[in-house]
Amino acid sequence: MSTFSNTDTGNKTADPYTAKNLEDPSLKEKVEDLQSFIDKTKFCLLTTQTADSDLLASRAMALAAKEGNGFDLLFHTNTESGKTDDLKTHNSVNIGFINNSGEWASISGHASIETDREVVKKHYSPALKAWIGDLGDGTHDGGQDDPRIAIIRVKASTAQYAVSKRTAIGGFVELAKGVASGEAPSVNKLRHISEAEVKQWKSQ
Repeated sequence: MSTFSNTDTGNKTADPYTAKNLEDPSLKEKVEDLQSFIDKTKFCLLTTQTADSDLLASRAMALAAKEGNGFDLLFHTNTESGKTDDLKTHNSVNIGFINNSGEWASISGHASIETDREVVKKHYSPALKAWIGDLGDGTHDGGQDDPRIAIIRVKASTAQYAVSKRTAIGGFVELAKGVASGEAPSVNKLRHISEAEVKQWKSQ
């Protein structure tokens, strides 16, 4: 597998931040910390490949629900929007969560569009009326039977994330020490969840 490199650091770690912060605790701890962060953050960017090119597009989304032991992420959508065109052509997606403290999570997987009315009704929210709108024809009214309302289900394949291991003040102190000394700060729990681990967790 080819990699990109722009220099030779000899026997020294070229990426000390990752080396200092990367952790591999139990799967239970990794998943629980990820799920807690997702639940608190809720809003994310859903990135798709556009239907008619190799370019990518990201859209702000609000998490509607989690299923599949937390690795099926569900979002409301208008079936007549551009993202559904993208997903019909290319179902590989990435979901990115971030908060104002710089904690983040990146989840890669595959998306499907679910129009089954029982699924839609299970996760319906009256707030959708404001986003979908009432067209005044008795059918497209933003209600739970409006055929425009569907669910995007993202089945996660892999995840990586960084959440703080210190308080805000502790993180600032550690960062300041790093600036002064040139040593990478130990501020985050930087973790990866592999495809095999996702399957293991979902099978429980």
